[in-house]
Amino acid sequence: MRIFATLSLLLLAPMTASAEPAWQDLFNGRNLDGWHPVPGGKWEVVEGTILGTSPRSEPRHGLLMTDRRFKNFRVRAKFKVTSGDSGFYFRVEKTNTHVSVRGFQAEVDNSKEVGGLYETSMRAWVRKPDPTVISKLVKPGAWTDLLVSAIGDSITVSLNGTKVTELLNDPKCLKEGHIALQLHGGQDMRVQFKDIAIQELP
Repeated sequence: MRIFATLSLLLLAPMTASAEPAWQDLFNGRNLDGWHPVPGGKWEVVEGTILGTSPRSEPRHGLLMTDRRFKNFRVRAKFKVTSGDSGFYFRVEKTNTHVSVRGFQAEVDNSKEVGGLYETSMRAWVRKPDPTVISKLVKPGAWTDLLVSAIGDSITVSLNGTKVTELLNDPKCLKEGHIALQLHGGQDMRVQFKDIAIQELP
């Protein structure tokens, strides 16, 4: 019986190790299938990246939003901000306002607040990163790796492989919603995203 038990454990070991959900692309690098724009600004695919642009005269927050909604996940992306104040929204709900949604965003810009957690149309700033960490970690105008983990009541944001913001056991956060890319209204905007993928979790 011990031999059979040992063999069973050996056979199950690789299955357990590979049981973690696979990463799935949210952007295929060719077109915007699986996404839809919310009026304000312009989104297009240029050289394998999602390019968002908007003039200062545009008052609305232009968004590019996933068709699907997501609950628990890790999502990764790369971003580069040439000008303006952008954001990586997640678990957001649509609203009939000039900002179009309510819910969390990871700040995407060239300031020391990049990677912070801002809750649009709700609590505003919830967590800001340590500016000394950001100064050492992020080069303004360069490609930056973003990883957002949203599992139950807990959210973390990492930039270039380092955790910069954490919100744990927060019962007020929305538990499900869309992912969206933001063009801030009233600013000259130029921002790019690429390599967007998600790992959906139980």
